[in-house]
Amino acid sequence: MSLIEELKWRGLLHDIMPGTEELMAQERVKAYVGFDPTADSLHIGNLVPIMLLVHWQRAGHTPVALVGGATGMVGDPSGKTAERQFLDVDVLQHNLACQKAQLEKFLDFSGENAATVVNNYDWFKDFTFLDFIRDVGKHITVNYMMAKDSVKNRLESGMSFTEFTYQLVQGYDFYHLWKEHGVKVQMGGSDQWGNIVTGTELVRRKGGGQAFAVTAPLITKADGSKFGKSEGGNVWLDKNRTSAYKFYQYWINAADQDAARYLRIFTLLSREEIEAIEAAHAENPGARAMQKALAEDVTRRIHGQNDLDTAIAASGLLFGKSSEEDLRALPESELLSVFEGVPQRTVSRDELEAGVGIIDLLAGGDTPFLASNGEARRALKEGSVSVNKSKVDDSKVVGIADAIGSGLILLQRGKKNYFLVRIEG
Repeated sequence: MSLIEELKWRGLLHDIMPGTEELMAQERVKAYVGFDPTADSLHIGNLVPIMLLVHWQRAGHTPVALVGGATGMVGDPSGKTAERQFLDVDVLQHNLACQKAQLEKFLDFSGENAATVVNNYDWFKDFTFLDFIRDVGKHITVNYMMAKDSVKNRLESGMSFTEFTYQLVQGYDFYHLWKEHGVKVQMGGSDQWGNIVTGTELVRRKGGGQAFAVTAPLITKADGSKFGKSEGGNVWLDKNRTSAYKFYQYWINAADQDAARYLRIFTLLSREEIEAIEAAHAENPGARAMQKALAEDVTRRIHGQNDLDTAIAASGLLFGKSSEEDLRALPESELLSVFEGVPQRTVSRDELEAGVGIIDLLAGGDTPFLASNGEARRALKEGSVSVNKSKVDDSKVVGIADAIGSGLILLQRGKKNYFLVRIEG
């Protein structure tokens, strides 16, 4: 398949400017995608434009990632209902450095079509306002700018001049990269079409040249909820923001309809491999072959094999058979991530060093796991209570040796009821 055919098959092509395919058949083409540096990590919503760059490079062309040190100071109004808060230069620079490190996991920065990262602050920092409105603003009419959806959708609620000029600033990025770096294509989500076309117009009107555009569809979920969001907000690529376990779980919990699409969009598995996975899934839907292949592939690429193994082990604590040895082998950060939101109480280190009877541990404290000593005895008699994944009876005395990591004890009743004891002091 040609690159465009592959993007179509994978569901990564929404619109393409006439002449783009012809250009790619004639020469190695540089294409860029812009990334917003409002956070020190990219999130999975950014994976779609990243995958555009990945496929671009795999097809023999040259990818350019633009991190928006300048545009991040302005704020893209596309798809926004309100203006966002500005970030200072030091915060932006930190965010840019973190995002660049993440992009290096996907793109090859060596070889004949090596990827590059550019920062538009480099060419905007000395560009005066008067120079900009004279040299750039005169080429694009207000009527042209007002016709963009990103502007029209905000006319009633209001838009600052800062946001109104965003499309000019992004358009100039394209012009600068075309003039100074030979970049001829800009790619992005379908909501960026208006901003991208402004850039192609600036190349034509100011530079007398020709530039092109490729966009991918905005990803939606089958149930209508927003892709890339969990109960805790964005699903980030930085495991300090979203643990490897939660990252893995986001993909493993995809609906069948979504998982089939996500395999095409977010992995580099071939058509034959994906169709084989789909066939296996159809034969035994309960085994969730599509979700497992998706979650393993994406988690491995973002976090590496070790973190994937940890995420699978962490998932086993809740959803599979696991032992105390498995629990103790898990990094404490992942353990806390797995049991985030689980009810808990604290016990002093002195108490544990003296030993606490299991009934007192289950039913004691201001926020007990079980409602009463009687309920605790019944649960123990029926053999449904575990301490750190090991079954116990009413003779169990919990001591400091039972502590995991810096001071945690996991209590469990049945398969799904968990409780954390934190050790203080």
